[in-house]
Order: sequence, then structure tokens, then C-alpha cells
Amino acid sequence: MTAGETHRAIEATFRIERARLVAGLARMVRDIDRAEELAQDALVTALDEWPRIGIPANPGAWLMAVAKRRAIDAIRRDQMRTRKHEEIAGTPDDAVDAEAETIAAMDNDLGDELLGLIFTACLPILSSDARTALTLRVVGGLTTDEIARAFLSSEATVAQRIVRAKKAIAKTGARFEVPRGAERAARLPSVLEVIYLIFNEGYAATAGDDLVRPGLCLEARRLGRILAGLMPEEAEVWGLLALIEIQASRLTARSGPDGAFIPLTEQNRARWDQLLIASGLAAFARAEALGGEGPHVLQAALAACHARARRAADTDWPRIAALYDRLRVVTPSPVVDLNRAIAHSMAFGPEAGLRLIDEIADAAALRDYAPLPAARGDFLFRAGRLTEARPQFEAAAALTRNLAEKTFLLARADACERPH
Repeated sequence: MTAGETHRAIEATFRIERARLVAGLARMVRDIDRAEELAQDALVTALDEWPRIGIPANPGAWLMAVAKRRAIDAIRRDQMRTRKHEEIAGTPDDAVDAEAETIAAMDNDLGDELLGLIFTACLPILSSDARTALTLRVVGGLTTDEIARAFLSSEATVAQRIVRAKKAIAKTGARFEVPRGAERAARLPSVLEVIYLIFNEGYAATAGDDLVRPGLCLEARRLGRILAGLMPEEAEVWGLLALIEIQASRLTARSGPDGAFIPLTEQNRARWDQLLIASGLAAFARAEALGGEGPHVLQAALAACHARARRAADTDWPRIAALYDRLRVVTPSPVVDLNRAIAHSMAFGPEAGLRLIDEIADAAALRDYAPLPAARGDFLFRAGRLTEARPQFEAAAALTRNLAEKTFLLARADACERPH
């Protein structure tokens, strides 16, 4: 393996291990910024040593061991500094040896570290947007630009949220553990939101050449299953798990051999993962049995409609439209309204979709949102209004940061010039 190949392999390994590494370190040092610094230091060490010694059999454990040694050294330096200050001040040190206590705590596994980091990022003192942005950054490893796209916000705003959130958490002295009882129940909705946003960034990458990021989808599914194990009587947890399992079943069918985007209605359903569909439908049945009617259960019901249709033509669009009517009441948002317009266009014709999309066209959150002109272009295209459809597809292509989506939208714009 060449030096360049080794470096690429190291960086790829770090991307895979980064979230767990930061989570474990955050529990150790109880400071997210410091945990990220220690993780980065471990990467620098790996870049120096692995080309000489080879990539370890367990690279995640190797990185953690290096970072942990650095953390212990830092703790000892801090404790030594404190003792010297006490000696100078003439204050006897009668307290329990804080150094030994802290180092011992590093090996005290109190549950899933990554989940503990997510619940800490969802502390009630933080705004909902800050919780999600922070978790996407420290757990998902997304850039502030990617998070801004997911939030329909500006990069500067998201960066400020993350900085303020880290400072607020540091002041609380949070232990980075999974909460219990009423506190866990109160923080659950924002945790569910975060996990789904992580999944969605993997399912439809906001930027770059790749349409999907399977690693993020896999991590979100893992977290969803952990939650279901922790809270087996919580319908919304099962709804989230059902939603992401069913959507994950389509990952390999969302693009062609050349990486080109394939929309849901044109996918080869034989390529859908039937085991994931069965798992998702079982989770949805559990959510229904628990009487769930929350937003994730409703979204799982939408996903189930598609999963149960053997062919695109068999899709129960009137039921999907009715589910979106309910969803916009439970969790109103411009994005839900846009998806509702799409569903109504499929159930009742493109003109019905155009009427609904006109009602939300001026929503501030959708001003630079590529799916809005893309949907309008599709409605116009299906209504035979090709001259009007073309600029909508072009506008959507200009807004998206994902190369596969851009290529697909420009192809649809070109199709408006061809006879049908």
C-alpha cells in the first residue's frame, strides 16, 4: 500500500470511528471541545505511526487508547497544577484523590456512550435547533454548511448555535450519560428528531458527489434500535425505527450504476431490501399496537404505504394524501406542507398540487429550498405545461448542492424540450 493509499485509509477509518471516539472521550473529560481535540490528536498520531506499523486490527480501539493516554496525561497535569496552587496557598489537600477518581471513571461503562452523548446534546437548557445542530456536528460529523442546509438556515447561524451549545453544556458539568425516568421522557422528542436528521443526511446527502451516505444511515438505525431496546413501550420510538428501516430498504435502488438519481416512482422495487422492509413493518405494527399517533408514527405509516406497493402504480396515494393532512396538524411546517402538495398531486392530479404549492410558495423557510421548484416543475410537467416547467427544474438544479440531484434536475429540464 502506497503512502497516499495509507493516508486515505486512515482518514476513512477516522470518519467511521470519529463519533464513537468523541462520545467516549466526552464521557471521560466531560467537555465536547476537549473530546474533539483529543480525537483529532489521535488522528494525527495515526497519520504518523500507521504508515510505519500498518493499520491495527482494531483501529477504533487503537485511536481510543491513544486519546485516552493523552486525556490521562492532561488530567494529571491539571491535578499537579492544582496541588501546587494549594501548597503555595498553604491549603491542605484533604479531598479524595480527584485524579484517581477521574481516571477510574474512564473505565466505568454506564451504557451506550454514543447515545449518552446524544442525550447530553439534547439538554433542556438548549434550544431545539441547537440540540440538533450540535448532535449532527459531534455525532454525525457533518460540517456546519451541511447542517445549515438540513436546517434551512445560514452557516453562520448554525456555527453560533454550536459554539453556544458547547459552552452551555460545559457550564452544567453534564456527565454525558443516558438520563432516566421523567428526564429521559422529556428529552426524547428532540433525540428522535436528531436521529432522523442524521438518517436523512445519509439518505439524501445535502452536498457532494455522493447521493447517499450509508454510514450515517447505519448509525441512525443503530441508535434507533438502542432506543427501542431502552424504551420498548414508547410508540414514537418504534415509529422512528420503522420509518428509518423502511426508508433504508431503498438505499441501493435510489441510484443507477453510474450514480444517477432514481426517483421513488421509477425505482426497481426488486432491489429494495425485503429484510429491512419486514423489520420496519414489524416496528410499525408495534407502534400501532401501542396506540401511537405522533409524527414519527404517521411518517412510518407513509413509508409503509410505499413499502407495501409491489409496483409504483399500486401506491395508495389517496391514503398518503390523507396521512399528510393529519401530519400537518400534528407537526405543522412548510416542508410537511410541500410533501402534502406532492401527495395530493399524485392522488388527485397535478393541478391539485399546484393549488396547494401556491399557498406555501412565499414561506421564508422554502425560499432557497430546491425541492420546492423541483415539485412545481414536476406538477407543471405532468400537466403538460412544459414551457413553464423547464425554468422550475433549472432553478431547483441551481439550488441543490448534490451533484447527482443537479444532474437529474437538469435532465428533467432538457426533457421539457422534447416531444412527448
